[in-house]
This record gives sequence, C-alpha cells and structure tokens, in this order.
Amino acid sequence: MVSKIFESIWQELGFNEPTAIQAAVYQPLKTDDSVLGLAPTGSGKTLAFALPLLEKLVPGDGLQLLILAPAQELAMQERTAIQPFAKAAGLTIQAVAGGANIRRQIERLKQKPEVLVATPGRLLELIDQRKVKMHTVQTIVIDEADKLLTDESRERTRDVVRRAPGETQLAFFSATKIPILDELPKWFGVPVTTFDVRAEDNSAGEVQHLFLEAPIRKRVDLLRRLSHIDDFYGLVFFATLAELEKVAKVLQHQHVPLAILDSDLRQTEREKALTGLRKRQIKLLLTTDVSGRGLDIPALPAVINYDLPLDLITYIHRAGRTGRMGQAGSVITLGNERQFRDLKQLVRSRYQVERGYLHEGSLTTTQPEHDVHPRKKPTPTAAKQVATPVKPKKKKQRQRNRLNKGKRRKTNEGDKND
Repeated sequence: MVSKIFESIWQELGFNEPTAIQAAVYQPLKTDDSVLGLAPTGSGKTLAFALPLLEKLVPGDGLQLLILAPAQELAMQERTAIQPFAKAAGLTIQAVAGGANIRRQIERLKQKPEVLVATPGRLLELIDQRKVKMHTVQTIVIDEADKLLTDESRERTRDVVRRAPGETQLAFFSATKIPILDELPKWFGVPVTTFDVRAEDNSAGEVQHLFLEAPIRKRVDLLRRLSHIDDFYGLVFFATLAELEKVAKVLQHQHVPLAILDSDLRQTEREKALTGLRKRQIKLLLTTDVSGRGLDIPALPAVINYDLPLDLITYIHRAGRTGRMGQAGSVITLGNERQFRDLKQLVRSRYQVERGYLHEGSLTTTQPEHDVHPRKKPTPTAAKQVATPVKPKKKKQRQRNRLNKGKRRKTNEGDKND
C-alpha cells in the first residue's frame, strides 16, 4: 500500500502492516473521492490521509493540500508527523495556528508550501490578508471533524471550504460520531463515502479504566502520591484553567516535577512542556480539554481525570491519549462515590471501569485489607446512654421548708388579728 518513496521512512518508524483506517481510505483518497473516516484515537488517522494525498501533489505548483485542525498543538503535531514523508516527495509543509507569532508564519509562507496545516481562525485571517491563496487547493482535510463541526466552529470551517475551488476533494476524520456527520452532503454540497472501522480496528493497546475514590480536599495529595510511583507519567485533565493553576501551585510547592499546557502559553513554552513529558523529564503534564485534544505522546502510561468529563465524547478523547498504537495504558478518574456512579452511567457498556486503590506505592484493583473490614466506631457505653437522674432533695431541707412555711402562716394570722 505504501508508495516506494515512503517505504524507508515507514520502516524506520517501525510500522509493519497498515491499520484498518489506513487500508480503508487509501484508494478512495487517491482517486479524488470525498470521504468520512471514523476510527479510534491512536489508530494512525494522520498517515491514513497524508500518504495517499501526498502522492498526488506536484512540487512547485502552489498550495494543493490543506489540513484543518481544531487546536494549535494538533496542527504542529501533524506538521511534524507528515514532514519526513513530505520531504521524501520533494514537498514543503508549513503550519499556521492561532497563538503563535503571525509575522513568523507569514515569513515562512514565502517558501510557498504545497501542504499547509492550519487552525480555521488563523487561516481565515491570513486569507483575508492575501497571504494564503486558495485557488490552487485540490483537497481539504477536516481532522477532528466532531470538534470542527460543532455549533461553535462549523461556520468557520465552512467558510474555509467556500474559499476553495468548487471541485475541491473533502476528507473528514473523527474518532467519534456526531449527528452532523450524517449530513455532510447537505452542509458541504458533495457526496461523501463513509468508512467506519471503529469496531474492527485492533491497533489500540490494552487500556485499564480505574476509579480512585477521593474527596476534593484530598485529590491534590493523591496526584502527588501517584507521581511517586516508579515509571508513572501522566497527562492530567482539568475542567477549568483556574483549578489547574491552583493545583499546580500546590504540587510545585511539594516539588513534584510537572508542566502546564494551556492556550495562553507561547509556542516555545508549549513545545517544551510536551517534550518534557515525552522525554520523561516531568511526571505530570496538567492541561484542559481545549489544549489537550489530539495530543500524541508515544507510550503515555496514564491519563488522569482530575475532574469528571462532561460527556462521553470528552471521555473518549481524553482516554485516547493513552493506549495508542498497541501500547498499554491506564485511564484514572478521581472523585467521590456519587461521581463513581455518574462515571459508570456516562461510559455505560463502552468501557469497564474498576475501582482502583493506591497502596504501598503502587496501583491495584485489589482492596487493601485495612479497607476491607473498616474499624467500627465504638458505641456509647450503657452508663452514658442512661440519662442522669435528678437528685432528690435532702430530707432535712424538706423538713426545714415545712417548718418555715408554718411559721409564716402563724405570723400572717397574727397580723390579721391586730
């Protein structure tokens, strides 16, 4: 399946047989069909569309392949993954994304790349400035289509497609299916063939889904203890940036090796954070769903949900950062008993979530003995349960009262006689 010009790079990267999605869309993409590819996270979707499309490009003929990504990290990551194959074909690839220096991006565009990876917002900005010309585009890939076609981002994506020639080939790729993916011809005006290999793909490694019970006040300490496990490295997801920063300060004070990944960082800082985890220079990389979607960290041992995901799609994309390309991994969710019930309801039959325990420096699914038979609180003694009786008045006191009462009665009678 792989072209001869790519064979040596394919083998150097340790690939043998193509994954299910790579085999399914290879020929349709080469023959200019518009496709929808559905495959699990970590199943090689980037090369699934890159290799057949690169084979069709002509060096020096201007921008021909445009790849849209929802986030800066994913755009840069895809550029890096495709670059050696593009170079072998004599092609230039660049990436443009919001958050990076636009002047530097404009300078690089002077190299007239045949392949461009971009986030929609920054791309439209460059098109309006006439720095990117769309009239030579042959194919547009909408990667992470479930994200780029939500209500919030769909119109920007469609606006990019409208700037391209009418006969442009479209390719949509996603790990999860949302309703609009059944209506692509209506929204984009082209027939789309669907290739859904999610059920048959076996490229993912074994992933264990664990729930560690911990009240909010103890979750930071649980993260610290997890970071002390030998060979444990994790990508930690938070619901909000404010909570992330608060937890980061506590862990840094406790000397836990970590980094933060958020959209406000400069590109060099973001790359440094990712490199730190890939090279095992840090133990934990703290991020949010906005910054963490689509990240590819080879052989990542664990994903940690500090906060419970809001929906199944979010859980799937978080979980997809581990267990990629045959590697084993763990997805660890922290929470209380109610959140454990919510998690099981969220994932239902898709994943089997087990209770996990952190015991003596290791993760286990076996409940430690000291938790099996918790010590009962001592019941109050019988003496404490009986109400304290009211002490009777002393006998002499009662006699004295009666005597005084009689004296007062006689005195009153004497006063009346007078």
